[in-house]
Parts: sequence; C-alpha cells; structure tokens
Amino acid sequence: MKLATHADGAKDGALLVVSKDLTHAVRANAALTLQDALDQWGDVAPELERQYSELNRGAARSASALSDFTLAAAMPRSYQFLDASAFLAHNHILADAWGFERRTEDDAPLMYQGLSDTFLPPSGEVAFRSIDDEIDFEAEFAVVLDETPLGVRPDAARAHIRLITMINDWSLRRFGPIEMQGGFGFLHAKPPCSMAAIAVTPDELGAAWRDAKVCARLHIRRNGEPFGHPDGAAMSYDFGRLIAHAAITRDLCTGTILGSGTVSNVDAASVGSGCIAERRALEGLSKSPQPTPYLQFGERVRLEAFDANGRSLFGAIDQVVVRR
Repeated sequence: MKLATHADGAKDGALLVVSKDLTHAVRANAALTLQDALDQWGDVAPELERQYSELNRGAARSASALSDFTLAAAMPRSYQFLDASAFLAHNHILADAWGFERRTEDDAPLMYQGLSDTFLPPSGEVAFRSIDDEIDFEAEFAVVLDETPLGVRPDAARAHIRLITMINDWSLRRFGPIEMQGGFGFLHAKPPCSMAAIAVTPDELGAAWRDAKVCARLHIRRNGEPFGHPDGAAMSYDFGRLIAHAAITRDLCTGTILGSGTVSNVDAASVGSGCIAERRALEGLSKSPQPTPYLQFGERVRLEAFDANGRSLFGAIDQVVVRR
C-alpha cells in the first residue's frame, strides 16, 4: 500500500492512504499518524489495506484528489534517523579524488546518526543561511523500520522493513572535512533532510524491490536540466546488511529511518551523479578547469524515481533553495 501525511497543522500531520496511481487519497481510519500506524502495525494494517483496496477500486466515498491535500514528508519526524554510505562507487570516486583509501565490501558500512526531529516536506522552499556553506543535495532511498532487535542478522533484518521512500539528504560541504577530521561525527554538515510525500510497502515496488535494494533509477534535475540517473540496484550493502550493522549494539526503535547514502554507479561519468560533490570529484580526476558550483539561492532541485512503466514510485521531491 501507499501512505502519506497531510500537513494539517499538527506536528505529525494526519495519515493518508494513497491510491496506486497517486491521484487520490483518503484519511486513514485505523491510525492518526504514520508513527501511530507503525506502533500498532499488526492491528491496523488490515484496515489500511482494506481502505487501499477500496480506494483503488474507486469505491472510497470519502476520497479526494491527492492534489487537494497539502503533503508533508511521509514521516514529518521520527525517533531516529541513520544514514549510510551503501554505494562503494561513491566511496571510490571520492577516495580517488581526495586521496584516501578505497573501502571494500569486506569493510563495515559507514553510517552516522543524523537529525530526526524534522523531515522537510517534498515541495516548496528550503532555507539555508549562506551559500558559503557549500550547499549540496544527496539523492537517496530510505527504509522505515519496525522494532528491530539487537544482534539481528542481515537476512532476518529484511523482515523489519515496513516502508520504503526517498530522501534528499542536504549537505553543507564546507563543514564536512572539518568534522570528519575531528573524528566525532557530523553536526553542522548535516541539516534536516527532505523526504518524499509517499512511503510504500515493499510489495508495491514489485520487481523494483530485489535483494533488499530499490532497483530503480533515481532521476535528479538541477534547474530543470538532467544531473544524473543512477541505479539503486548498484547498492554494495543491501538494506538488510545496513540494518544489521546498525543493530550490532542496540535495538532499533519502531519508526527508525535508515538512508542508503548517495545513489551512485561505477559509470557515473555517463549516468551522472546523485550529488554535486561526486561530480566535482569526477571533474577533479579529469582535470576539468571549471568544477560544478554548489547550489546558489534560487536554484531548483528535483528528485524522482519511476517504475518500469514510467510511474512515479514516491512522488517527486521538488524544491527551491532560498536564503534564511
């Protein structure tokens, strides 16, 4: 099924059930918010599925056009957000450009704990204090988990994935090297992420969900021009392995969101990149005299993934960068 959140003025919004074609929606009967639904999934999922089926048959009397709702992030805030670097192609490009050692699949995945108190809505303006902070986007897929036990194995971890969505993990590149050298994790380099309006159950992706990976291209446009369309199937660490890594020393609470890191392919020079930093690294390796600039105020960034029939999987994240 497909779920979304209506921005009704409450901090967590109101849960919506959305039609398969993303044209109509209805208020959920069984849960007030997405966190509420996740907390009691076994009890409420049958009613949500019933509403979803009714909506797709055109039999939901209280349905409205999806465009009638102001949509928040699918999950406007969560108890925990973890973000990984699951595409070794991204690591290898940066390693070659910046002079550090490449990682391999035998190494543990990289992961940090980010802001979870706010996920920005998928449309409108995103405000930053200064372009001198080197504003960048990062196109990612993400999963939403139910309660996941300490020590879970990768194969078993896959069963704890309740929903899948898409995020833009905004980054302020000026602070990244400083904070990495400090060895104590990101703070200023990672402002709130933006999240797609739609979160879907794994079965909704069909063939695009294989081996706990979103096997679809994530299309990125900057000011209307194609920037990249890397394929999520190239994920070096699947979501099961990422979840197991996160749970080595702790339980993961219901509603934990786990990001894939920048979607990246080994042929990034031809398919494009999921972030500006990667493109700049490629330009450095090719001795390009004019590196791609980071985002300026007034620029527009759009992310969207599609199924094999060209239908949007999660809706678009489409935002303009402005001065705060």
